[in-house]
Amino acid sequence: MAGAVIMIVVLVVVIPVGILMSGALGAFALGRLLKRDADERHEGSELLEVSEANPYAGPADD
Repeated sequence: MAGAVIMIVVLVVVIPVGILMSGALGAFALGRLLKRDADERHEGSELLEVSEANPYAGPADD
């Protein structure tokens, strides 16, 4: 009986959480890699400064 409960917990909780967390880590790594590549390709562009700016900062925050 304990083995069945453990298997249910693994199938319902552990595996889905593991898949979601690995997907989040993969998205983070891919995003960082692509941003770094874009920054290197467009170095010196005025749009690079705009992409790094905080859109929520007011004039006093600059």
